[in-house]
Amino acid sequence: MIDLHLHLDGSLDPKNVPMMAQMSGIELNYSDKELKKMLMVEPDCTNLGEYLKKFDLPLKLLQTQECIEYAVYELMRVLDLQGLCYAEIRFAPQLHKQRNLSQEEVVQAAISGLNKGIKDFSMSANLILCCMRGDENVHENMETINVAEKYLGKGICAVDLAGNEAAYPTKQFEEVFLAAGRKGIPVIIHAGEAAGPESIRQALEFGAVRIGHGIHAVDDADLMRVLKERNIYLEMCYSSNLQTKTVNRAEDYPIVAFLKNNLGVTLNTDNITVSNTTLKNEYRLVQKQFSLDENLLLKIVLNSVQASFLPADRKEHLKCRITREFSGWLH
Repeated sequence: MIDLHLHLDGSLDPKNVPMMAQMSGIELNYSDKELKKMLMVEPDCTNLGEYLKKFDLPLKLLQTQECIEYAVYELMRVLDLQGLCYAEIRFAPQLHKQRNLSQEEVVQAAISGLNKGIKDFSMSANLILCCMRGDENVHENMETINVAEKYLGKGICAVDLAGNEAAYPTKQFEEVFLAAGRKGIPVIIHAGEAAGPESIRQALEFGAVRIGHGIHAVDDADLMRVLKERNIYLEMCYSSNLQTKTVNRAEDYPIVAFLKNNLGVTLNTDNITVSNTTLKNEYRLVQKQFSLDENLLLKIVLNSVQASFLPADRKEHLKCRITREFSGWLH
């Protein structure tokens, strides 16, 4: 099974946080219950701001090469135990420089953890580097693009744009992502989550081959047609979209509308720890909420294979494996 939209800082295993704090020289005076409360949203989460507060402690910890390497490796351990065969893990190198690491040093540490995980576990993974929405970080975003180019195919598979979509419209980042396109780096953009269809259209203009979330594409029938014609995949994250109130009611979640329009739907976790979920849980929740049959769920996971940045021969191998194993994994 495959998770294509998975943030490293939102997916730290609470059991590993004390070890990471020790590595970082940070004193944690919290009980296990208090620690989980700092890392996971409550069932009654009311908005995106409340959700994003859960990243404060992880980002405080992920400021040394040792911790970054450890976090990637341990996330792969968790995913392997959960039965995943492949994942694309994303993070923003510019957010991990509080202790004077360069973006390249951050990425090197993550790749080291990735390579150790590939060696030790039965699953494999790649890394996606996130640029960030903001007013004064063009230099940092261009540095992320340059580091991605250097390590493309060596653990890095794409670049992304994350952050406050409502405050910093996608159109502000044209320079950054056109540069990525010129360098041959695949582009993903978080769009249509906190802003409307126009944000998705702008992402497509900048060369995005996948859209993070893309919920508000449902508001524009012509845009859905474009997404289908261009074979653009949507990285949907059911639990987190409800928790952040991107969608207020479960019954309004547009996955069925997208499937009826033959869009490339994929299902992902977003943040395993913050959302307190697993990929299997996401499939089961969607199955129950929308009465989706197992064949349709299998189609979604096979979409994830096709949408991945794996080479063609690996995709064909995974499709065969997943078709054999999906029913047993789901149940």
